[in-house]
Amino acid sequence: MSDLPKAYDPATVEPDLYAGWEAAGLFHAEPDDDGEPFSIVIPPPNVTGSLHVGHALDNTIQDVIIRRERMLGKNAVWIPGTDHAGIATQNVVEKQLAAEGTDRHALGRQAFLDRVWAFKEESGGTILRQLRKLGASADWEREVFTFDGPRSNAVREVFVSLYEQGLIYRGNRLINWCPRCQTALSDIEVEHADVDGELVEFTYPWADGSPGGVQVATTRAETMLGDTAIAVHPDDERYRGTVGREVRHPFQDRTFQVIADDYVDPEFGSGAVKITPGHDPNDHEIGLRHDLDVIDILDDHAVTTEVVGERFAALDRFDARREVKAALDDAGLLVEVETHRHSVGHCSRCDTPVEPRLSLQWFVSMRPLADRAAQAVREGRTRFVPESQTKSFLDWLDNLHDWCISRQIWWGHRIPAWYGPDGQIEVSREDLDRDGWVQDEDVLDTWFSSQLWPFSTLGWEGPHSDTPELRTWYPTSTLVTGYDINTFWVSRMLMIGLWFTDDVPFYVVYNHGLVRDEHGKKMSKSFGNVIDPLDLVDRYGADATRFSLLRSAAPGTDVPLAEEWVEGAKRFTNKIWNAGRFALSNLDGTRPGELPPTEQLTLEDRWILSRLQAMHAEVDAAYGRYDWSVVASGLYHFVWDELADWYLEALKVRIYGDDPEAAEVARRVLAVLLDEVLRLAHPMMPFVTETLWRALTGSDGGRDSLMVAAWPDARPELADEQAEADFGVIQSLVTEINRFRSQNSIPPKARFELVVASDERALLDAHASVICSLAGLGGLTAVEAIEERPGTSTIQFVAGQAQVDLAGLIDVNAELARLRKELEKADADLDRIDGKLANESFVERAPAEVVQRERDKRGELESTVSQLRERIDALSAIEA
Repeated sequence: MSDLPKAYDPATVEPDLYAGWEAAGLFHAEPDDDGEPFSIVIPPPNVTGSLHVGHALDNTIQDVIIRRERMLGKNAVWIPGTDHAGIATQNVVEKQLAAEGTDRHALGRQAFLDRVWAFKEESGGTILRQLRKLGASADWEREVFTFDGPRSNAVREVFVSLYEQGLIYRGNRLINWCPRCQTALSDIEVEHADVDGELVEFTYPWADGSPGGVQVATTRAETMLGDTAIAVHPDDERYRGTVGREVRHPFQDRTFQVIADDYVDPEFGSGAVKITPGHDPNDHEIGLRHDLDVIDILDDHAVTTEVVGERFAALDRFDARREVKAALDDAGLLVEVETHRHSVGHCSRCDTPVEPRLSLQWFVSMRPLADRAAQAVREGRTRFVPESQTKSFLDWLDNLHDWCISRQIWWGHRIPAWYGPDGQIEVSREDLDRDGWVQDEDVLDTWFSSQLWPFSTLGWEGPHSDTPELRTWYPTSTLVTGYDINTFWVSRMLMIGLWFTDDVPFYVVYNHGLVRDEHGKKMSKSFGNVIDPLDLVDRYGADATRFSLLRSAAPGTDVPLAEEWVEGAKRFTNKIWNAGRFALSNLDGTRPGELPPTEQLTLEDRWILSRLQAMHAEVDAAYGRYDWSVVASGLYHFVWDELADWYLEALKVRIYGDDPEAAEVARRVLAVLLDEVLRLAHPMMPFVTETLWRALTGSDGGRDSLMVAAWPDARPELADEQAEADFGVIQSLVTEINRFRSQNSIPPKARFELVVASDERALLDAHASVICSLAGLGGLTAVEAIEERPGTSTIQFVAGQAQVDLAGLIDVNAELARLRKELEKADADLDRIDGKLANESFVERAPAEVVQRERDKRGELESTVSQLRERIDALSAIEA
């Protein structure tokens, strides 16, 4: 008899169970452990972060993968860690300082860094602790940090090597600048959003004083203060005689030319485009082609400088925008200001509109790295799941620009370049301590260090690194990440991994979608639809939270989530618990072992074992192709709809019967079933399965855990089409009997006799006791044919029909009154729809889908009316 509590309480089970796994070293792996190597590195969350629902999905998937690979006997490691998250972390600490009435400049660089390190030590491990609540079985003994010693060594080695190879350079180029964060941003750190702005149309007058001029348009009027040309398409006949002519800047003492360039779209607007090489990337490229002057009109705070002239100097860029429009209007040059919705780049950290501007920064020349990475993907050395992500990834690589890697902040890997008193530059693996030499103030983009993650986590610090971890687990096996950071992170890891290790950093990139609400809407605080995964774990348990995230997680598709679905997953957890508890209370100490010989198995045994094999094959294949929704639905359907609803009920005839040998066969089958189901479900629902498995096997925990139990082998010999067909006949009959009960309000405990006529008479005779148990019958008689008798009701099923004598079974008068009332309502509804469909105006004018919906309703009502009349006729015969 099992001593498991009646109700499963995750809060009392999960913390102790997790602590026991960790204490037993079940999460840890060593390079010389037995088994084929398998490795995953966690996408490192920011040290500033707390667990959100996207983290929960991502890490649940990783945990499912690593748990299954362990059970498959592999030497599987999952390496955790965090990212120092330069700008994000610095912003958090700067906000703390602002609340204290100070700032980083008042503290000084070293004191500020000490403050950030203190914050990291205090709060930096929060998200990893939270992952434990979710059941993440990462190898915590191997936890690393992108800014720790070994990772910092790797970063410096990569920077210096790329510099020595001519792939890192310092230059004046147009970059994305965040005036709030006071730093350069790479293209992937800029998030574009459609905003309501304006399109300002104005005229540049001819420099020679001729009437008219050239009309142009812009969404950023203030940038005209840095215009150095107007461009038109060389084939645009409207400007055939104007190329080479000069226009006069209305607010500055200078002129510039009309030039011809193929970039210009002659169909847009006037066909003439103002060119601001210092504040627009496309204009900058045109400026390079035509050797145009470049004017930077803004300082680091996006305030206009004196270069724009006294009237507009020292203005915030948005104030300058208003002043320029007013000045153009005063000068009679403003043509029109239209409302215009357009895409504007914002800083991904603080949401400030980004300003393109010319700046002296450090860059990586990406083309050689990108070409090698693209080749590896095209050769299949790294593949994407789903494969549909491959094209966009390759398009990104094929069109990649040089990467701006310097950031004007203090928290991060400081650029290892020193400047001498005479303008010399030296890049060094070692810190330089020379009189008059100073180190570059900037730090590296956070992605520069995180791109090394797959090999730096395994001990790589330079080209001569040869750790056991690298030899065993590199390349890593699978990278799990959202498709939204394929360009941010995946591309960089692939490029740098190939460049420095001559191998891909991972064989498979599994892209999951974004978690959205049940309506497919993005989760956002402003929408009020954010779901806290930790709250879900506290209320429903980790298993239910995990299962609800996985139930819709097909490769590459977004994942809808609603709290009621987590409630449903909790009910499924309870169903597993109750099924396991029933089994354990009736096994009488039977442990999982060999199945009984086939000749000892009953029909229900052979049926459930065949269904188990089908589910096993389906789930195994889905695990292999990363289709978690199919794994979840396969497990759910088998446990709920087949094991619990049918087999355990059919089993009671033998378990509670007076044949000990039959009962022993049933117990042996039940023990095997439960063992295999728990193993197959364990990666998804580790806590409830481990608890039941220990009770089933007698394990006392420690290293004798379901976590490291063998993954069950497929047994195709268990497939039994005949058993499935035969048991399907029984299921059909029992289902129709239950429907008959429901339709006639017959209590579940009411027993009645059933007469059955079927081609499967022998089958039904042989399994009459099981049918009676499943359907709650008092008896079952199989006959050649059913004799029509008054006061009976006929039940149709897949292999024949059955007859029930209604006398004394139901309150005929009450049931007739109820059915006649239902029929009256159904007839009225049918008349209403018939009237609507007879109205030609409705049929002709209403949308086609509305008309079809009414026709579908009519068909359903006709069927309902027919069934009600049949039941009324049958009951009326008894009443008479």
